[in-house]
Order: sequence, then C-alpha cells, then structure tokens
Amino acid sequence: MAQVLEFKLPDLGEGLTEAEIVRWLVEVGDVVAVDQPVVEVETAKAMVEVPCPYGGVVTARYGEEGTELPVGAPLLTVAVGSVEPVAGRDDSGGSTGGGAAESGTSGNVLVGYGTGAPVARRRRVRPTPVSAESSVPATGIEASARADAETYMAAGPTVAAAVTSAPKSGVVEPQGPVAVISPLVRKLARQHGLDLRQIVGTGRDGLILRTDVESAVRAADEESAAVTEPVTQPKAEPSVERIPLRGVRGAVADKLSRSRREIPDATCWVDADATELMAARAAMNAAGGTAAGPKVSVLALLARICTAALARFPELNSTVDADAREIVRLAGIHLGFAAQTERGLVVPVVRDAHTRNAESIGEEIARLTGAARDGKLTPAQLTGGTFTLNNYGVFGVDGSTPIINHPEAAMLGVGRIMPKPWVYEGELAVRQVVQLSLTFDHRVCDGGTAGGFLRYVADCVEQPAVLLRTL
Repeated sequence: MAQVLEFKLPDLGEGLTEAEIVRWLVEVGDVVAVDQPVVEVETAKAMVEVPCPYGGVVTARYGEEGTELPVGAPLLTVAVGSVEPVAGRDDSGGSTGGGAAESGTSGNVLVGYGTGAPVARRRRVRPTPVSAESSVPATGIEASARADAETYMAAGPTVAAAVTSAPKSGVVEPQGPVAVISPLVRKLARQHGLDLRQIVGTGRDGLILRTDVESAVRAADEESAAVTEPVTQPKAEPSVERIPLRGVRGAVADKLSRSRREIPDATCWVDADATELMAARAAMNAAGGTAAGPKVSVLALLARICTAALARFPELNSTVDADAREIVRLAGIHLGFAAQTERGLVVPVVRDAHTRNAESIGEEIARLTGAARDGKLTPAQLTGGTFTLNNYGVFGVDGSTPIINHPEAAMLGVGRIMPKPWVYEGELAVRQVVQLSLTFDHRVCDGGTAGGFLRYVADCVEQPAVLLRTL
C-alpha cells in the first residue's frame, strides 16, 4: 500500500525564512529518485535547486511559479512504496543504522539546505482495484511506487450526501388572526413576500390598509438598494506601478535599512594619484617568461591594499555586539566586494583574503563574479564578510557615501580613475586620479583611525612600492 509523504520547504540556512518558487523541475505523476532536485527556488541570497529526500511518484505540488513560501510550508507530496520493518529499529522509531537507505529516503544531510532524515506523515489511503498494466515499464521501487501512487490517486474521497427533510426557508408564521379585511391587501403582501404580522396598520383598531403594505414595500426596496449598491472605489493612477520588495531586492532593502537604523556612520574621502598604480599593473600583465601569470585587475590590487591597511588598523575589521555592548575584533579578513547582476546587487566574499596575494585574490574575484552573473552563488559565498570593497567607478561616477554592509564596521568606496590636472613634483601635469571614500562605524573608532586607514590606502595607490614592506 502506498505511503504518501509530505516534503516541506527546508531551512536553507543563514537565517533565511522564505523562498520564491522560480521553476518546478517535476510534474504531478513523475517518478522521482532520492535526492533528485524537484524545484528551483530563489532566496534572499541565492538561487538554489532543492532536492527531495524521498523516492516515489509526485502526487501533488503546492504553489505556482512566482509564489513565495515560508520555511516549513509544504512543497509537494510523494507516494512511496510499502516500507518494510527495518532490522535494529526499536519501538520508539530509532534505528541502529541503515534506516535511511532501507526506507527509500535520503540519509544524507543536504549541504546548504539543512535537511536531514525526513519525518514521514501517514495519510489514509483507500485502496481501489486498478489495472496491473503500466504505460511506463519500471522495476524495483519505481514500479512499486507508481502502482501504489496510481491506487492512491484513483481513490478519491467518497462524499456521502445526507439528505434531511426540512421546511423551506422563511419565517414561520405564528397562529392567530391578522387585522386585514381586504383580499387585495393580502394578495399584495404575498406578491412582495411580506409578513402581514410585521406591518403596523394605520386603520381603525390597527386595521392594515393597502397604503400600509405599499409603504412596507417601498421601505424594503430602499433597504435592499442600500445593501446591494456597489461601493465606488477611487480609480488608481494609471502610471503607478507597485513592485513587491522580495528576493534579492527585499534582502537589500532590509539590510540597508537596518544599517541606517543601528550604525552611526561617518564618511571621509581623499583624491589620490593612481598613475604609478596603473603603471605597475601594466608592467605585471606585460611580464613574460617565469614572471608571467594571470592578468591582475585593478580591483585585485585595491583588495590587496585593503588587506594590508586592515592589518595596520584592525579596529576597522570588527563588528559591534550591541546586546553585550562589546566591540568584537576579528582575526581573519573575509573581504566582500560589491557586484551588480541582473538579479540586483550582491556582495560575494573572498575568504581569508589576508592570506592571499594580488594574483590569488584576482582569481577568486573572477570566479565569484562569474558565479554571481550566472545566479549560482550559494548562501555561504554571500555571507560572513568582515570588510567590503565597493568599486562604483565602473558606473562612471567619481564619488559616493556608501552604506555599511551590516554587521561590518567599514566600507571602502573607489570612484573612476580618469585623467585630471594634478600638481606633480611641483609642476602641473595630467595624471590618473581616483577618489577614495571610507564609511566607518563611529562606535569602533574615531576619525583619527579612519583617516589613518584611508591615508595609508591612498599612499599605496600613489606609491605601490609601499606594499613591498608587507610582501
């Protein structure tokens, strides 16, 4: 006999509470294997495929594409074959080993999804004789599951219609005389469905006249018109469009709003002559022979400068525990960088950036950027950053006052690098100039520390040889 198991939206990790259905990968009636992806969902952090921990036939799906479901809501139901008792399982349902494999369900912990061994929920199944033939040949668990599922789906609920005799709806007229003499008055009241005993007569001794019935008819018509009259709604402006804040856009909105509410930030900025940095990069990329290697981007060089600056000013590689009223300084540097994608702004994280050189950082940035554009970043690759580098110069702007990526303590912004008049060695010259801005949490440090950090970054941009001290 088939057992119908309900698969609920699992906890996708990193504190996510809901996900939007992007695309169903199975239809009702499809046979699925254990750990087969059944639906593609979009969370606030990434787009992921969710595997089903059961093997059998899909009997129902919950939610259309575009529907947002909370964690724990049903995703689909699967009819699996009969489950034999497993040796070594005690009365309480515990197992001494191998239970997951023998029950036709996943025994693996689905990394990133937070699902473990499933909890089966029995539903009453009404067996109905069905044809032994199957349109699709199958063997093993698939044949058993398909046959049981067909039995389950063919046995619809039996509805017993209980018919009881009851009087027709209406007011039960009490017994007794009615103060009406004219048959025409009775006929008029009957035509309009009026209870003569509810009408107060205006004639002698309370006699009900024709005018009394007509007044009651008018009153009933006015009351009915007042109830059924549609309420006129104000017309919406045709140019107004309402866009739900959900998915990546909703997560960005929540995080930036929280940052503004909780972090007392301040911003300082400085212009720097990046001519020598650009020349150094060109020399690196033009090197041949044993010195040749992958191309190094400007962002990779700036990231390496950030790690060197954070080693000198560790106050900015920290976070604030507001509940404990403590500043938590972090040992490792996990460098986030802002990346604009079709799904919106995301911040992938380069893990252990303090242990990498410019070439290694550049390779990791390129890998994460490609995954971001393809929508394949996992929640783990989008969280855990300790400092963020924001290169808004790619949008053709010079400066900005970025909002800190909560719960970090600082963010370095980089504008476009472009030729500008600059005083160099006492003479006016055209140099490659960039504006650098640092937004920092004023709780973790004062302006002197922030200014020292930004000045060191500017010195490294103007004289890349300064980095040789830390290599």
